[in-house]
Amino acid sequence: MDKDSFFDRVYEVARLIPPGRVTSYGAIAQYLGTKGSSRMVGYAMNASGSAQPKVPAHRVVNRFGMLSGKSHFPTPNLMEEMLRSEGVEIEDNVVKYFDSLFWDPNTELL
Repeated sequence: MDKDSFFDRVYEVARLIPPGRVTSYGAIAQYLGTKGSSRMVGYAMNASGSAQPKVPAHRVVNRFGMLSGKSHFPTPNLMEEMLRSEGVEIEDNVVKYFDSLFWDPNTELL
């Protein structure tokens, strides 16, 4: 599978994450059948700025709920601001109540 088609598949999944929910790079990788490719999912999120339709990359965090991709947004606090605007609480760059807000494509998209 080439990088572009992988990125497109990542974007398709990310577009399904409901507002106010978050998922992880690893959960997307696992759903796509490429469990060890969490980092590639991160690369896809970093490159998603010009994708159409838009990709809600702010809803994808690391496996601990940390906003690990925030440095790839146009401003340092934009990822947090976007999540807060959807009702997600953030404390010290980590999603509060991560377990209850976690959207797992492996169960949600059965």
